[in-house]
Amino acid sequence: MRPVGSGDDRASVRHHPIYFGFMTSVGVGLALLAFFIVTNVGELLVWIGAALFIALGLDPVVRRLELSHVPRPAGIAVVVSILVGVVALFFALLIPTIVTQTSQVLARAPGYAEDFLNSEFFVTLDDQFQVRDRVTAEIDRFLANSDAVGGIFGGVLGVGTVILGSLFGTLVVLVLTLYFLASLPGMKRWAYRLAPRSRRPRVEALAEEITRSVGLYVIGQACVALLNGTFAFVLMSVVDVPFSVLLGFVVALLAFIPLVGGTIAAVLVSLIALTVGWETALLFAVPYIAYLQIEAYFISPRIMHRAVAVPGAVAVIAVIAGGSLLGVLGALIAIPTAAAVMLLLKEVFIARQDDL
Repeated sequence: MRPVGSGDDRASVRHHPIYFGFMTSVGVGLALLAFFIVTNVGELLVWIGAALFIALGLDPVVRRLELSHVPRPAGIAVVVSILVGVVALFFALLIPTIVTQTSQVLARAPGYAEDFLNSEFFVTLDDQFQVRDRVTAEIDRFLANSDAVGGIFGGVLGVGTVILGSLFGTLVVLVLTLYFLASLPGMKRWAYRLAPRSRRPRVEALAEEITRSVGLYVIGQACVALLNGTFAFVLMSVVDVPFSVLLGFVVALLAFIPLVGGTIAAVLVSLIALTVGWETALLFAVPYIAYLQIEAYFISPRIMHRAVAVPGAVAVIAVIAGGSLLGVLGALIAIPTAAAVMLLLKEVFIARQDDL
């Protein structure tokens, strides 16, 4: 006689329609719960992702200090102290200027639109294509829409709220970065134990290579963004582009976005420079575009040669996909993620196929 609870009985239960329907309902419920959690704590997930990204970028510096016989806690304290000092200096020196200049941009936006509509370039364009009425209607509709303006700049009255929110978010990211940086070795050891014992050395080697690449990529991208923002600020100061501090900060932020960030910055600053005159826009655009070519062919390859190696087409697709899924954070992590996937394909799948 077959004992109750044998393997055959369990198999028959699993194939029963009621069991299948129940498990399907549970799966759908868990998926809906996960979707609800993600949509309601999206900002927190962005903070966590940014903190982990920064921690991976600071980890190579801490490791270098460890090689110099500095204990890891002391190295973390030194690196985080420098990071906090830089952030505090930024908020103390630049935020008041950025707030003031943002308010000025909002206050002068209608005048900029009117100057553009009366410019020789637009008048010539209107004579050929009769687009003035359409453009005027769209500009008036946009400026009348407080939600649209507030979505970009936070509004004149909302700039302070945006800054306070940024301060809180920055504080949360810094605290999470400290915790991630301190617990990164333990997190790695715990993650490696999820792999079978026989494969742990291989998994550890691949994971260390991926995290090393991500860390070096973050450091390299930060250097590129700093150089880009500094060059743009100096150039804007020389040719008298208005709001140079604000625009220099925006250029540095956009430079973190691979491939397209510099181009977006060039277009944005050139449009602002057009409010002064086409000569000013030209004096900014030509040297800055030339700098972008130097950066793309000489600066970035020298800084990034030890970090990631991703073909151009894959990089473009990864940035577009990451930006579509996760916004700016997705665009930031797109290239190191693509590099990690390519490394796994090369070391796991292709190696396995070569052995067949």
